[in-house]
Amino acid sequence: MDNGPGHTALTPLAFLGRSAEVFPGKTAYVHGDRRVDYAAFAAEVTRAANALRALGIRPGDRVACLAPNVPELLIAHFAVPLAGAVLVAVNTRLAPEEVRYILDHSEAKALIVDAGLHPVVAPLAGALPEVVTVPAAGAGHDPLVGGTVYGEFLGRGSDDPLPWGVDDEDAPISINYTSGTTGRPKGVVYTHRGAYLNGLGEVLHSRHTPDSVYLWTLPMFHCNGWCTPWGLVAIGGTQVCLRAVTGAEIWRLIDSEGVTHLNGAPTVLAAIANAPGAHPLDRPLVVTTAAAPPSPTIIAQMEGLGARIVHVYGLTETYGPYSVCEPQPGWSGLPGPERARLLARQGVGMIQTDGLRVVDDAMRDVPADGETLGEIVMRGNNVMKGYHRDDEATANAFRGGWFHSGDLGVRHPDGYVELRDRSKDIIISGGENISTVEVERAIDAHPAVLEAAVVAVPDDRWGERPKAFVVLRDGFAATEAEIIGHVRESLARYKAPDRVEFVAGLPKTSTGKIQKFQLREREWAGRRNRIQG
Repeated sequence: MDNGPGHTALTPLAFLGRSAEVFPGKTAYVHGDRRVDYAAFAAEVTRAANALRALGIRPGDRVACLAPNVPELLIAHFAVPLAGAVLVAVNTRLAPEEVRYILDHSEAKALIVDAGLHPVVAPLAGALPEVVTVPAAGAGHDPLVGGTVYGEFLGRGSDDPLPWGVDDEDAPISINYTSGTTGRPKGVVYTHRGAYLNGLGEVLHSRHTPDSVYLWTLPMFHCNGWCTPWGLVAIGGTQVCLRAVTGAEIWRLIDSEGVTHLNGAPTVLAAIANAPGAHPLDRPLVVTTAAAPPSPTIIAQMEGLGARIVHVYGLTETYGPYSVCEPQPGWSGLPGPERARLLARQGVGMIQTDGLRVVDDAMRDVPADGETLGEIVMRGNNVMKGYHRDDEATANAFRGGWFHSGDLGVRHPDGYVELRDRSKDIIISGGENISTVEVERAIDAHPAVLEAAVVAVPDDRWGERPKAFVVLRDGFAATEAEIIGHVRESLARYKAPDRVEFVAGLPKTSTGKIQKFQLREREWAGRRNRIQG
């Protein structure tokens, strides 16, 4: 199809090219004493992109990055695609074997790793791609990792300008790995076009302006930080990097840097609201929250401090946020609890999307009665291109022409969607997905275990946490601590169950399928219906 001479392929790279011209002296990012303006930021990105090319990176190659929310990960969001490559930002909470799988499956040609995370990759020495280490305070350069220090890596690059554009807007810009409901992570492919549009959607719905000062409380590796690294650059805002998220440090930076915006899961909001230094805000603060539905209680707490809550909903497969609970004019006059209840719904499609549908098994829209359950499905520019190297999973996810979220919800008479449960058994703990199948497999590997089932149980801090129900083999013994320790040997610590209950048997159907819902119902009895997002 010929788009004509007026067509320009969409890419978030253009955002930095523009802001470097329009806001050259404006602060692009802050990290401790490091303050870099847009002209210097663009120069850093250009040098890093040229250094990647000097390292042998070619168009379409994958470059992995394992780092907390430091400037080098922000730079990588532009430098990797500027070099023509595809960014793979890796979850910093994963165990070494999980990182190994992602590096192998993505076929990464290079790995940029923060020195503070060397213990994660050190066990993989000898099986790693080309390594570039970013120095971190208090972390030495582990000789077992090898490779090049970031400064030396940049020295291989040049300042020769590269075009802030691409020929194909449908080309991959990143791959984000998500556990889903299987034991193996799936690589979710984002395109330049989708990242461009979702970045602009974030700017619009979170009310960003060139005066925005955004604090990185959301992991930048998660859905590419909901495309915010690109969106903030589009509007010329300032990004404040944050290596470790604590309530005290968040409040210090809110006060010292004049923070106007931050994103995070409800657990982050709870840490902010309950921090010893929490105080009424003396300037507007927009808090965009997702990953798990915020309770009306935490919404009310944050509003009580003076924050404005923007509630969004989405999945890794939808570039992060896809819907927003758009406030209606009459809501501001409602009593606090009623307004918080309305804001806790998942809402309507964001402006860059094709909107949400709630459908039955025949793909028919359910009645907008606030009661009839259906599955939430999406499509459009801000739904993934597909799963990397997994055509079967891609076809299944898009059956009927729409992406199937696996989330069950209702549509209210006002058109707003609300989640009620998940058809999948995924656990969302503190904004991180935990696959019950993956945890069950780890437990099953213990020699004393006959079978196991893992379900979400309520947790006041994290929203929900895994609990394991374990049947032991005849003649074998094991303790709770032993089972938990066994899981931690192969999976990230946050995926391990907090509690293990030894049982004589598990509830099953006539065909032998474990009925997890019975276990969940017992654990959630007396609590509001389990809701995940």
